[in-house]
Amino acid sequence: MTNAPNRNQYFWHDRQLPFIEARFVREGRDIRSDKHTHDTFSIGAILGGASACHMRRAQHELDTGTVIFINPEDVHDCHPLVERGWAFQMLYVDTRWLRNLQAENDADAKGGFAAFDPVLSHDPEVFGPLVRLGQVLQDADVSLLGKEAAATGFFSLLLAKTASRPAAQRLLAGVGKVDGRKMARAADYIRAHCAQSLRLDEICQAAGLSPSWLVRAFKQHYGITPHAYLINCRVQRARHALKRGGRIVDVALDCGFADQAHFQRVFKRQMTATPRQYAHVMCA
Repeated sequence: MTNAPNRNQYFWHDRQLPFIEARFVREGRDIRSDKHTHDTFSIGAILGGASACHMRRAQHELDTGTVIFINPEDVHDCHPLVERGWAFQMLYVDTRWLRNLQAENDADAKGGFAAFDPVLSHDPEVFGPLVRLGQVLQDADVSLLGKEAAATGFFSLLLAKTASRPAAQRLLAGVGKVDGRKMARAADYIRAHCAQSLRLDEICQAAGLSPSWLVRAFKQHYGITPHAYLINCRVQRARHALKRGGRIVDVALDCGFADQAHFQRVFKRQMTATPRQYAHVMCA
């Protein structure tokens, strides 16, 4: 769910993904905030221009390519460096969800939320994936599973890059040996329920794996993400339905696509032909 964007800024949120929301600002020359806090963990990427933020009794200047970490309850204010303006995206992440992911990756602090420090990063391997996550979240063609897996994958990467613990650091090197039986259970579950709006934790329960491990191991084992596997299963199911003479609009809904337009876009990307073209060839 995305509220209607105006020219300069818009927000994204989805009731089915209550642990994360996003804000996108294309031109923020007039956007400035008084001192305030968030009850979430906030992470921002400066997409253009520059801004300044006062936080932790220090003034921070943020240029294009900078990532800022704002821990829960950190008092801060933000404003553009007017002569340059700024464009940015911010993600607001539920602290409990992120704390659970920290614990999964052995990056927690005695069971509590481990605050991020320092507050700025100029690492392109953090900035680039963060921007891509924002794009995934607002993409109407990406399934609920795809958005959830993308968020899990990014924050697992972020925790591994910012943690000093050996177990977290090992995540950067890959998942190691993958249990093929567990991967098969995950794939079987996705295939059997591909017409539904799948959640990541459902697949994890079927496979007996944690979310961050599943996201990494599945791609390592199959070469595609769980979301891509889900979409492929839907397209293959749709092919068979079209061959049986199903109406395109019915096939779209029966196979888990949001609507006929969504179905056509995804089907054409995979099959390089529209559903109508495919059905016509099969019936000729």
